[in-house]
This record gives sequence, C-alpha cells and structure tokens, in this order.
Amino acid sequence: MAPTIEETLIDQKTRELCQAILDEPSMRTVRERIDGFMADEKARAQYDSLIAKGQALQQKQQSSVALTGEEIAEFEQERDALLKNSVARGFLDAQQELSEVRESIHKYVNKTLELGRLPSEEELSESCCKEGGCGCGH
Repeated sequence: MAPTIEETLIDQKTRELCQAILDEPSMRTVRERIDGFMADEKARAQYDSLIAKGQALQQKQQSSVALTGEEIAEFEQERDALLKNSVARGFLDAQQELSEVRESIHKYVNKTLELGRLPSEEELSESCCKEGGCGCGH
C-alpha cells in the first residue's frame, strides 16, 4: 500500500488557485490558441524553423562571427511571415499572456513571503520598480 502524503492547507489552496486559473475564461482562450497552434503542422514548422535560425545566428554572434546582411534579412523575412500567420501569432500572444500570469503570481507570492502579510497594490507596484526589469514603464 502506498503511503499517503498529508495535504497541507497550502497544498489545498494552491490547487484551488490552479483550478481558478483553469476556470478563468481568458485562460481558456489562451489554451485554445496553444492547442490550435499545436494542431497546425505548418505553423509549428514555421515557428521551429525561425527558432532554429535565430539560435544559429546567435551562436555565430557569440563566436564573434559577423552576420551578413543576407542572413539578417532572411531571418527578418521568416519572422515577418510567422507573425502574419494568425495561428502562430495567437500562440505567441498566448505565451506572452501566460508569462504575465506567472509573473503576477510569482510577484504576489514573493511579496507576501517577504512582508509576512498580503501586500497592497501600491507595494506590489513599488517592488517591481525598485527591483527593475518589470517592464511597467516607470
């Protein structure tokens, strides 16, 4: 018989948070866009090709090899084509939205642990600016 792990209140509330995220209508549309992208072989191939090309160019730069104008133009052309693909664009937007949700949750939990209480909205916005790199424009 497998031993059972005692569920803590934190575990329970974390699962409730996860369920609330799944139940959020905007998160359902994010998931639909991701699923749509995963089902579209052409969009995935376009994306994979662009990522591989970007990594190859980055490796060249890190090896102090100059990029040619042709290589840059080819990459930009491929990137523009990907962004014109509505399925791929939806996927990229969905990734950004998920990243923002993750960052918001992370910031809120970290600030709560730091303060030992729930942070105010002001404290949440202050911390991002003081630490820098939040992208809030301050």
